[in-house]
Amino acid sequence: MKKAILATKVGMTQIFNADGILVPVTVLQAGPCVVTQVKTVENDGYSAVQVGFVDKKEKVVNKDATGKKEIRNRHGVNKAEMGHFAKAGVSGKRFVREFKFENANDYNLADVIKADIFAEGDKVDVTAISKGKGFQGAIKRLGQHRGPMAHGSKFHRHQGSNGACSDPSKVFKGKGMPGHMGAKKITIQNLEIVKVDAENNLLLVKGAVPGAKKALITVKETVKAHK
Repeated sequence: MKKAILATKVGMTQIFNADGILVPVTVLQAGPCVVTQVKTVENDGYSAVQVGFVDKKEKVVNKDATGKKEIRNRHGVNKAEMGHFAKAGVSGKRFVREFKFENANDYNLADVIKADIFAEGDKVDVTAISKGKGFQGAIKRLGQHRGPMAHGSKFHRHQGSNGACSDPSKVFKGKGMPGHMGAKKITIQNLEIVKVDAENNLLLVKGAVPGAKKALITVKETVKAHK
């Protein structure tokens, strides 16, 4: 892998391509990301680049004359994290991730990775946490069939059979049942980048991308490109 970036989801829209065809796209605010650490085989056992994305305020703890603590930015960057960022010469970041670039040794601390590392027509894999749907039944969650909805039926949207009663007298592992739906790490492969706005650090990716608006999105060059 040579190209990757962190982004946030802005939303969906549609644009016309060069052939005049209307294409649905997802707008991603991609970067700028800064390099916060370069890992090497000698020091860490593997080579990778750690990047930070989105500025975050520092957590500040003050004490008055009575010894009472006053905390500002309670969920901000703590002292240990600020020491790590200060060593790299960058401000505190909300998101920190690692990319195992093939050319990791070419990066230096505080280098900036922007959206222009990608070009129109590139194929990418997009990873994010999907929208949470809460507790859902087997029909919505797993696509199982329902029963008749007529007046005489007593089986409408129930799950159906869980297995035979006498043999094997148990429910097999992996049986699809109602439960929590969504809020999982999802990767969509081979999405095409329709447009790159380098000035505003925007990527327009063809089709839908998992996650809610403002969600953290990881964009990497695809591992299964169609030729």
